[in-house]
Amino acid sequence: MSDRIPGFTSTGSKRPAALFGDSAPDLPARMVSARGAEVWDARGNRYTDYIMALGAVALGYAHPAVTRAVAGAAEAGVVGPLPPVLEDELAHIISGRLPWIESLRFLKTGAEAMAAAVRIARAHTGRSDVLGSGYHGWLDWAQAAGTPGVPAGAAISGTLPFNDVERGRAAIRAAGDRLAAVAFEPIVLGEPDGDWLRMLREETHRTGAVLIIDEIKTGCRLAVGGATERYGLEPDLVVLGKAIANGLPLALVGGRADVMQAGTRTWISSTLATEFVSLAACRATLEVMEQSKVPAHLGRIGGRLMGGLRDLAARHTGLVRGVAGIPEMCFLEMDEADGIRLARGAARRGLLFKRSAYNFVSLAHDERVVDTTLATLEDALSDRG
Repeated sequence: MSDRIPGFTSTGSKRPAALFGDSAPDLPARMVSARGAEVWDARGNRYTDYIMALGAVALGYAHPAVTRAVAGAAEAGVVGPLPPVLEDELAHIISGRLPWIESLRFLKTGAEAMAAAVRIARAHTGRSDVLGSGYHGWLDWAQAAGTPGVPAGAAISGTLPFNDVERGRAAIRAAGDRLAAVAFEPIVLGEPDGDWLRMLREETHRTGAVLIIDEIKTGCRLAVGGATERYGLEPDLVVLGKAIANGLPLALVGGRADVMQAGTRTWISSTLATEFVSLAACRATLEVMEQSKVPAHLGRIGGRLMGGLRDLAARHTGLVRGVAGIPEMCFLEMDEADGIRLARGAARRGLLFKRSAYNFVSLAHDERVVDTTLATLEDALSDRG
């Protein structure tokens, strides 16, 4: 049936090739449902999951509070001709909890919100060049020059090596008064160095560029306010997505009010940016995040997982090079062929575990689930068949 969708699926990172190196009759290819930390495939097989919708789910699948909010919003009509009261209410909730977001705009995906952040930065500064560090989505501005289908001049101006202070400073200074923005992910296979973070803030201040923090993966994981909250950062703009609505399609760009005001001088609009369902899911998600202290749970359970992965790496030095990431989002570093064998072996034992960045814990993962996972990975790593 996949011949109707070029590349098998509309989400590239969910392709069998991305997950398992290739498809096979006994490997999961399509799913029918998910609950908590478990997923059922099209053949009715159950899996413990750490992919968690590529990090979009932090409370667990089908969380009751979110499900109730979604059902209520659907009964209210989903979308209409006027902006909903809930849009304004949620904006005030977010700004009250995350004071560096003085004003904001809602969108549907992280890639779309990052593109909006870049356009706002360009409108605010009157400049065009953008430097990036990390993965910022599939749209033209974030792609390398020469990417098929991306016009010359539309691609990103350059990239900054993560945690490399001197090369980063040199690239920003070389761009000078052409530079509209620097966008960066705060976690790239590990934590950011304090000197790196200070350099980004100091150099963008000096050159008059907008500093954009891409918190699509880290928001509601490292803290409700993501890396900005954990590390005490000072963004001009921040982009949140994925876990803020526990898997419902919602993202936002927000930050300094004077910078965000530039969004009214250009055109950023989406018909479904103001549908009720995702906004209601976000409000419910944020309530659970606070009441259940979800980021603290993710750090604790993720720490148990990451510690166990380090033990596995020490016992399987011929296969595992190490462990990368942070407790909330981590993975085993392996050669590609060995990583493929592990992912396939884990799936055949009822475990969905990524062979590259990242695996995510959720509120639905507990000590028992993590310990069973580590035993399954041990079995898969020990299988030389």
